[in-house]
Formats: sequence, C-alpha cells, structure tokens
Amino acid sequence: MLWSHPAMQAEPRKSLVGEEYEVEIGPVAHGGHCIARTSEGQVLFVRHALPGERVVAQVTEGEEGARFLRADAVRVLDASKDRIDAPCPFAGPGRCGGCDWQHAKPGAQRRMKGEVVAEQLQRLAGLTPEEAGWDGTVMPAEGDKVPAGQVPAWRTRVQYAVTADGRAGLRRHRSHEVEPIDHCMIAAEGVSELGIEKRDWTGMDSVEAIAATGSQDRQVVLTPKPGARLPLVELDRPVSVMRVDERSGQLHRVHGRPFVRERADGRTHRVAGGGFWQVHPKAADTLVTAVMQGLLPRKGEMALDLYCGVGLFAGALADRVGETGAVLGIESGKRAVEDARHNLADFPRVRIEQGKVDSVLPRTGITDVDLVVLDPPRAGAGRKTVEHLSSLGARRIAYVACDPAALARDLAYFRDGGYRVRTLRVFDLFPMTHHVECVAILEPVAKGS
Repeated sequence: MLWSHPAMQAEPRKSLVGEEYEVEIGPVAHGGHCIARTSEGQVLFVRHALPGERVVAQVTEGEEGARFLRADAVRVLDASKDRIDAPCPFAGPGRCGGCDWQHAKPGAQRRMKGEVVAEQLQRLAGLTPEEAGWDGTVMPAEGDKVPAGQVPAWRTRVQYAVTADGRAGLRRHRSHEVEPIDHCMIAAEGVSELGIEKRDWTGMDSVEAIAATGSQDRQVVLTPKPGARLPLVELDRPVSVMRVDERSGQLHRVHGRPFVRERADGRTHRVAGGGFWQVHPKAADTLVTAVMQGLLPRKGEMALDLYCGVGLFAGALADRVGETGAVLGIESGKRAVEDARHNLADFPRVRIEQGKVDSVLPRTGITDVDLVVLDPPRAGAGRKTVEHLSSLGARRIAYVACDPAALARDLAYFRDGGYRVRTLRVFDLFPMTHHVECVAILEPVAKGS
C-alpha cells in the first residue's frame, strides 16, 4: 500500500468569505443575481445589485481558485436608474432570502426576468424569442402592476421558520439561519391577518400558513422539533391545524378540516394540508386560461395531464373535451391523487393514476393522444419522458414550467422528437423574486419543413 506524505497532500484553499471587491455589474443571471468579475477575472454572482452598477461586493461563499464566488452588494457606488430603496425592512444583504429584487422597480424586475428566460432559451435550446413565438414580455398578474416602492401582497402560502426562542421568521439566503420578522410584505392578506408573527412558537421547527383563494379557509401546518409538544394555536382568525409527524413525515389533523378549498376555472378544488397549489391567487386561473387558449381542446379528444396534482388542468380539459372525450391524469403524490379523484368525481371519463410519470405512462399502453399538458417539478420532465411524449402524436402539447432552464432543456428534447414551439408566454406570478412561470405550446413539425 502506498502512503502519501503530508507534504504531498494538497493544502486547503483559502476561504474568501468576507473579502470585498469593487466591481462593475454585468448582466442578470438565472437565480436572482447578476454577474461580475474581480480584477483577477474570477466570476462573482452578486445579489442586491443591478446591471450597469458599480458596487462593493462582499463574498458570502467561495474560496481561492473556485469556478465562481457568491457575493452581496454591500455598498452601491454608482446606482442604476432602476434602483429603489427596498420597501421591506427585512430585505438586504445578510437578511431575509425570500425576495431577490426588492431593490428594483417593478418594470425592471419583469425586464430582467425576460432577459433570463431569453438567455436560457438561447443557451440551452438554441431558440431566439422569435423562434419560440414570444414577444419578450413578462406579463404581471391582474392587480400586480404597482408603482415603484409598493409591493403586491400575493403569497397565499408562507412557510415560517422558528428561532430558538420561538419567534417566527424567514430563512436567510442559502442559510438555515432565521431572520425574525414582524410582517411579510408579499404575504397575502389572508396570511397576514392570522398574526403568525405575533405568537410564541417555542418547540416548533416551522409553521406554514395557508390562505385559500376563493374561500375563507385558513390553515396552519406545524412541524415540531423532536420531542416538542404542540402549542395551543390561538390566532386572529379561525383556522384548521395540521401537524407533521416527526418520524414519518406524514400529516395529521389536529382540528378543523384536513384540507382547504381553492377556487379556479369555475370549480372548487380540495387541497389537502400542505398539498401543492399555485401560490399566487391569480396564478391558477391565469395558467388555465393560457393552456386552454393554446391547446383549443375539441369535443371528443383524448388528453393527458401529467404531474396533475389535485386535477386543475385535468378538470379544465375534461370540461372542454366533453362526455365523448377522455382525460388521464398521472401524479406521484398519494394525497394529491386522492384529492384529484374527489375533485373530478363528476367527470366519469377522467382517470387518475398514481405514480411517477416516467414509469406509469409506459404501462398505460397508450400509443396516441390528441393533447398533452405537463406541469413538471422544478427539475423538468427529462429526456426519457419527452421522448415518450413525442411518440404519441399529440396535435398540441402545453408545457407549464416554473424553471426556465429546465424548460429550455426539455424544449431541445422535444425538438429532437419532432416538435416545435408554437407560442411561449411568460408570467410574473412571483413578484419581488427571481421566479417566473412559463407556458409553452408545442406542435409537430410539418413533414418536409
């Protein structure tokens, strides 16, 4: 056996955390930061900056020789015309990590999001906006177009972390540390009125507050620390209470309904505690409208709804393909499948299967469909699933994406499978953050084109 001499072992690289660099800020990048370079050429991902600014950037992560460093703009030497004072007192370097763009005018936020989507499409799919059928705009949700310095209160689900002394707060960026807060400006009114931040949550690891859209249902989901007892929950509005089991991770009802009722596309949807539903109150209707306008379902058609959750798109499809049509939904979450089957019980031609899409879809034996909707998690659908979908001959496919990088990768796979992007629409359903929601409509490439 060969033994390496201590002198032969590589010395640990020096941490650069805390080092400061005066830099020119370059373009915005995916992830809520901008790109800059040190005088030595090392790449910096800088938060709390805007393109074109000159700032002092303080390193928050990274070491000598690393491919890139993460940093915060701690002093602005030459400000962009798009910069404003952050309306939220908890925003800024080293503070709450929930919002990326509190320091940017609303119009600038949407413009930067559009630049990120365009860059991801070009780099990962080789598509220009024109080739994707997109005019480059990022549309705000109804009611969200507010003047600079104002913040739309849109977040209907907020997961609060809890400090050691029982105060509710939010996580700092890329950290387990908690920033205690007394109010979250982006929280929807139904969340704020519960008064979570005013209560003592000693013994809890987290408290999730949910304010349903279209009903008065309010719910809190408590995750206790190991061995902790649940507090008596007395909030400013009536709520149902769920508890996460520390061993199994399963949800248990403490009191009230184990679900909330959400309203979208003219239907009421049951969503079990902690289950997925779009966070912005206008998001579900906005996305259903975009998907249905893109697909234009016809009576009698066969449709797939993949990663179907509690059945939002499956219900919209079923309503439009009628009694002679059929819809198959596939969803991996057991509780979501139970909700979807309940929500769509009045559509006899809808079937919901439980399991992962890439394993369930091949087992169905389906060889051709008319329409497909897929709304995958942040990682995207992936090559295997896209190849399978491309073989089914759908006349149109609607791809709903919360991550432009995953969308672009999958669009490249669809191109390999003989599909092109007909239209792309981009929505700002997460104001003050770097997140966007995209709806791409695909169609088969005409033979010989």
